[in-house]
Amino acid sequence: MDIAVLVSGGGTNLQALIDYQKAAADCPYRIAVVLSDHKDAYAVERAKSAGIPVELVSPYAVMGAEAAKAASRDEKRAAVSDKVLAVCEARGVRAVVQAGWLTVLCGRIIDVYAGRMLNLHPSLLPKFGGVGMWGRRVHEAVLAAGEAESGCTVHLVDGGCDTGKILVQKKVPVLAGDTPESLYARIAPAEHEAIVEGTCLLAALLPR
Repeated sequence: MDIAVLVSGGGTNLQALIDYQKAAADCPYRIAVVLSDHKDAYAVERAKSAGIPVELVSPYAVMGAEAAKAASRDEKRAAVSDKVLAVCEARGVRAVVQAGWLTVLCGRIIDVYAGRMLNLHPSLLPKFGGVGMWGRRVHEAVLAAGEAESGCTVHLVDGGCDTGKILVQKKVPVLAGDTPESLYARIAPAEHEAIVEGTCLLAALLPR
């Protein structure tokens, strides 16, 4: 199945998907396009190096500088969401994979790609999910709560934030003396496994 991968940052999870696609003869997906909501995301360079088409879908790129400056957060989300949907439909994308993507999607794309859109979150949902919980903030919250374990979750995207059906979870221990950075370093390899496993699982679940 052709997939779109949505990115916002360094793109290590995108790289895991790229590497698996190259290495596995029976890989059930092909990355048709990478979409970034940040123009300086290093994930864009990873996609270009792999020969994958890239589209910038930041509010500034989608709405124009002046309109984006004046727009509310919800207006920006709606504009980005509609652009992502337009690109995916134009390229015949069957599934959408959010791999370190920070914009909360809304509107028609949620219905059009219902059951066909994944998100990777750096905690064991439903713990430490929701609006504002991303990246370092998640790991800080896990440590502040005194959790014995953390990890990552791949789930289907619905109309909420980090609320869809869970497909894959990977657990790692929280160790004495952990910092957000050391905890993330332990979770990152689990994320790379989970995003590939979740994408392959989705391909198996969808009708051919």
